[in-house]
Amino acid sequence: MNPISTTKTDNSALWESTPLSDWGLILVEGPDSEQFLQNQLTNSVQGLESAKGSQAAHGSAQVRLVGYCSPKGRLLASAWLLLQVNIVGGEEIKRYGLLISRDIAASTAKRLSMYVLRSKLTVKDVSDSWDVEGHLIRDTKTPYLGNPDEISLQLPSVTVDGDIFERIISARPKQPLLNTHKQSKNLELWNDLEVLSGIPRIVMATQEQFVPQMINFESVAGIDFKKGCYPGQEIVARSQYRGAIKRRLHLARLLHHDLDTVAHAPGTEVFHSQDPNQPAGMVVLSAKNPFAPSRIDLQIEIKLEALENGDIHLGSIDGPVLKIDSLPYPLIEI
Repeated sequence: MNPISTTKTDNSALWESTPLSDWGLILVEGPDSEQFLQNQLTNSVQGLESAKGSQAAHGSAQVRLVGYCSPKGRLLASAWLLLQVNIVGGEEIKRYGLLISRDIAASTAKRLSMYVLRSKLTVKDVSDSWDVEGHLIRDTKTPYLGNPDEISLQLPSVTVDGDIFERIISARPKQPLLNTHKQSKNLELWNDLEVLSGIPRIVMATQEQFVPQMINFESVAGIDFKKGCYPGQEIVARSQYRGAIKRRLHLARLLHHDLDTVAHAPGTEVFHSQDPNQPAGMVVLSAKNPFAPSRIDLQIEIKLEALENGDIHLGSIDGPVLKIDSLPYPLIEI
């Protein structure tokens, strides 16, 4: 993969940006917001620190991957969580941002609101009134400095062919869109890097399909097994400590002469050549590789036994064969 072109910004960082129309934002604000989210999410909210000034939140102290599960331990949503602290009238006001797939933002906010009860907080889906953008940083020595009215966080970097891509995601009240040409090219790269990161993102097509470990959530620091209860916690803990995990997220690629005719969206099933009557897993995320027009990169959740021999087919037992690639991180096994 070739490096992206670079642009000099007013804060001396080298970057390229793109609107992220598939992303949304939920804001949770109020004196009880920390404890409320602590009781709802797979990862710990307590101890989360806010970023300084206009810097993007970064590192595990300021940014956490979180899941929101059904009582059956299936992921209803995943999100990147950050904290803002504002001083109003001498009082600290905490506001948490959940950057989430836009197609599930409204339903997730509505479900969270059902459990507010007498807690002093508000839960708002602001996806229609805020723009979400992705920024690819090439000058890692210079921190990303956002605008005063935005929230931003740094996602884990992705290394491709020796090139390190730093990724910032930001949100702010509605702004004019970026140049369409840049938007298209940079969006392709952003989406592909997200797939290659191996970090899953739940969308509407994959809601309630996975216990977190089935898509490596514990291996990418999305679960805190020492925190208190949350919906589905017993099932998630049981999956970790009472038996081997038999399904995992893996990276895959598809090389095909006509990719436009191949269904590869999240939720598309995959099949094993030696068990044609039932799916072996499904696509979690996928993206066309911007530098290889004949290639699609995918995250797939799949039975581990299906990887031992035979072929994995996309869409049907007669569909194209996927090549399984290595993950960029080790899997945590108990």
